[in-house]
Amino acid sequence: MKPLIQNIKYITLLLLLMASSCSTVPLTGRKQIALLPESQVINLSLTNYNSFIKSHKQSTNIRKTQMVKSVGAKIAAAVKSYLKSKGQESLIDGYRWEYNLVVDPQPNAWCMPGGKIVVYTGILPYTKNAAGLAVVLGHEVAHAVARHGNERMSQQIAANYGAQLLATFIQNKPKETQILFQQAFGLGAQYGIMLPYSRLHESEADKMGLVFMAIAGYNPHEAISFWERMSKVGGQKPPEIMSTHPSDATRIEALKKFMPIAMKYYNKNN
Repeated sequence: MKPLIQNIKYITLLLLLMASSCSTVPLTGRKQIALLPESQVINLSLTNYNSFIKSHKQSTNIRKTQMVKSVGAKIAAAVKSYLKSKGQESLIDGYRWEYNLVVDPQPNAWCMPGGKIVVYTGILPYTKNAAGLAVVLGHEVAHAVARHGNERMSQQIAANYGAQLLATFIQNKPKETQILFQQAFGLGAQYGIMLPYSRLHESEADKMGLVFMAIAGYNPHEAISFWERMSKVGGQKPPEIMSTHPSDATRIEALKKFMPIAMKYYNKNN
C-alpha cells in the first residue's frame, strides 16, 4: 500500500509542478509546459554553442557572412518589436543575439535558446538571396522564441525524472541536466547536428517565422519558393507519418493557408 501512496504523491507533485510551469507560445497561443528556468536553458545553450563554434570552421566569405548577420539582426529586431507590441518582451530576457556562418555542406541552420544562430554554407544555394535566408532564420529563431527546446527537455524530465523535485534535479544532477540538453538538441555523438523538432513544433515555427520575416520587411511568399527548392534536395525521405518534420507538400500547403495572416504584417511595412 505504501508504494501506491508514494506514487500518488509523486504524480500529484508532478501535476502541480506542470500546472505551475505552463506558459503560452507567442502568436499561436498554444499552452506548453516549460519546467526548466529559461536562464538555465540559456546557460546550457551558451556552453554548447561556444564548444561548437570552437570546433567548426567559420566562413571567410565576407559578403555571405555579412548577409547572415544583416538578415539575422533584422529578424531579431522584428521579434523584439512583435513581442513588445504584445507585452511579451520578457520572453527574450537574457538573449544575446549572435550569428555565424560555418563551412559545412549540409543544408542546415539552427538557433539555440538565447539567440545563438548558426547557418551552414550548404543551405545558401537553396535560400538564394536575403529573403530566402529570412525564411530560414525566421523559422529557426521562432523555435527559440517559442521555447521549444525547454519544452522538449521538460518532456524528457517529466518522463524520466518526474518523481523528483525539479530544483533538486537541477542542483544535484548537473551532469544529467547537461546530457538532457544535448539529447534534446541532438548534440553528442553527432555534435552540431540539431535533432528535428516534433511536427507540431515545426508547423508552429513555420507560422511564427512567416510573421517575423514579414515584420522584418521580407515578403512571406518567399517561403513557398524556398520550401519548393528544398523539396528537390536529393536523398531518401521517410513518409510523413514516420518523420518528425511535415512532408514538403503538407508544409507548403499549410504555409499557403497561413499566408493571408502573415501578409497583414508585411503590408503594414510596405
